Amino acid sequence: MSTTTDTRTLDELCINTIRTLSIDAVQKANSGHPGAPMGLAPLAYMLYTRVMKHNPSDPDWADRDRFILSAGHASMLLYSMLYLTGYPLTLDDIKNFRQVGSPTAGHPERKYTPGIEITTGPLGQGLANSVGIALAEHMLAARFNEPGHDIVDHFTYAIASDGDIQEGVSAEASSFGGHLGLGKLIVYYDDNSIQLAGPTSLSFSEDVPKRYEAYGWHTATVEDANDLDALMEATREAQGVEDRPSLISVKSHIGFGSPNKQDSFKAHGSPLGEEEVRLTKEAYGWDPDKQFYVPDEALAHFRECCERGREAQGEWNERYEAYGREHGDKAKTFKMIMDGGMPDGWDHDVPKFPADTKAMATRAASGQVIQWAAERVPQLVGGSADLSSSNLTDIEGAPHIAPGEFEGRTISFGVREHGMGAIANGMDTHGFRTFVGTFLTFSDYMRGSVRLAALMKLPVIYVWTHDSIGLGEDGPTHQSVEQIAALRAIPRLNVVRPADPNETALGWRFALRNDEAPTAFALSRQSVPTLDPDKVPDDAIERGAYVYRDSDGEPEVILIGTGSEVGLCLEAADQLESDGVAVRVVSAPCLDTFAEQDGSYQEEVLPRACRARVAVEAAARLGWDRWIGEDGIFLGMETFGESGPAKEVYEHFGITAEHAAQLAREAIDRVGARS
Repeated sequence: MSTTTDTRTLDELCINTIRTLSIDAVQKANSGHPGAPMGLAPLAYMLYTRVMKHNPSDPDWADRDRFILSAGHASMLLYSMLYLTGYPLTLDDIKNFRQVGSPTAGHPERKYTPGIEITTGPLGQGLANSVGIALAEHMLAARFNEPGHDIVDHFTYAIASDGDIQEGVSAEASSFGGHLGLGKLIVYYDDNSIQLAGPTSLSFSEDVPKRYEAYGWHTATVEDANDLDALMEATREAQGVEDRPSLISVKSHIGFGSPNKQDSFKAHGSPLGEEEVRLTKEAYGWDPDKQFYVPDEALAHFRECCERGREAQGEWNERYEAYGREHGDKAKTFKMIMDGGMPDGWDHDVPKFPADTKAMATRAASGQVIQWAAERVPQLVGGSADLSSSNLTDIEGAPHIAPGEFEGRTISFGVREHGMGAIANGMDTHGFRTFVGTFLTFSDYMRGSVRLAALMKLPVIYVWTHDSIGLGEDGPTHQSVEQIAALRAIPRLNVVRPADPNETALGWRFALRNDEAPTAFALSRQSVPTLDPDKVPDDAIERGAYVYRDSDGEPEVILIGTGSEVGLCLEAADQLESDGVAVRVVSAPCLDTFAEQDGSYQEEVLPRACRARVAVEAAARLGWDRWIGEDGIFLGMETFGESGPAKEVYEHFGITAEHAAQLAREAIDRVGARS
């Protein structure tokens, strides 16, 4: 270790700089988590200055090592490292921790601050994301590396807290990562024995390394987080394990150095307090009157990362150029994927399905369109939670991903919905366009990951089939009722419930064109009539709703349907027109995008002059009042479903063309009575 002029080692000076920056920022904000950054400062210091391959001047370098702070509450640890090592973050940003508009938000947010790979904070998510990121690295390496040309060769490092380890999503993802043998993943478990409400012993006594051994991980234990040599030795050993991910359990002291709060839950989620900050700085040998103090010698040492990073990226650039000379097409494809691009003309010739009353389930149409998309979009990969034969998500002719075999495109996630969602998020940050599938009712298991995908603007695609009571015999446990409304409530998530195969095809094109928001498909198990493709506008999903059928003259009533209920609305329109009623039928495959349209288009589809409206959706009413108004009527579900053949279940709940027509007449009468 090098020695500073005041006899302290340079390492100690740098580590305490991380600690004091963190406690000062939390104290100034009067909010935050100082304890973990204080305990983990040596680990972060080692990773950023001695282990990780990264370039602060180019945070998006394709072959950088990825760092995930799954313990997102310890965000000041990450912000301190980013500032100190030269990422585009300032000391003023550190001083504005947890303030509106500051890049140093309460928890790390992807793309909000350069150098942050993924949004973390909801515990377990970052650890699960890291499995997806590591999987993506293995898949990219299998696709693009050639003998003598390893252009994809980096590690994923994650720091996980006891809370991360306890969350179920981490168990699902860790099990999957162990099964696949993701040797480029190294997770550090912060074993500090303290949680927010008290010691971990209140609720947690398992042997975490043994649990991870059972998952198929390599494990090691470092008894003292302040022992840089032991941390480095464990890390180097883990880097050498190529066929298993690694968990390194690190014994740390939360609030390290605080005379009165070290090893106490009082250091976890609250500022230390001004007096305790002074005492802690004195314990570090620091001037207690200096705030946000960064010694010049420490900063200079941290900033050596900049030159090392430029050199590492420069060497990689030379290797990539040599690779391009020998494998030009692969090099171009790799660059396109890393840049988030798409092949030229990929979205031409969207599949069209001829009108057919014999009908096709939209899940079946989706399965066909996936094959069309897979031929055109090489970075499209995906799978389902042990439901590929029901979701129809396999890419034909593409091998399944398996231990040691990462060339394929189809992923069998097992019955791990939440882990699957988080893994997909990680993969999408690493160049892939990922789709995942299960039954719509089980989207509830995925909700935490789905919400984060929307928050991060990740274009993950969800293939949720068996979308309503129409799945029939499996009964109310599997019949989604409230899920569609709940999903529509997530900002930036576009829920597409297509009426037929043509809307399904346009939905897939929409999902793949949209690179800043996730798309959720709600697809039918039962067959639905195929609409006339000439009457389905090319921008049906982008606009969200459109007039599919109109009677002559101004409509007396508007029937609005989504998914399988559009066909039911068309049948009801036949009955009404036979009685001389002028009817408009509106298909609304995506109410989220329809809500974003300007008022003139919304008026064009749903004119205010026609107040008699009936919305038909075999799901909960929530969210529909905006579109039907006070005179409108909703035909849908008010309770859970029933087990039985789909047609009989629909009849049991009165979701029929006859009932829709009857309600349309009632809506007309209601409007007339109020006129």
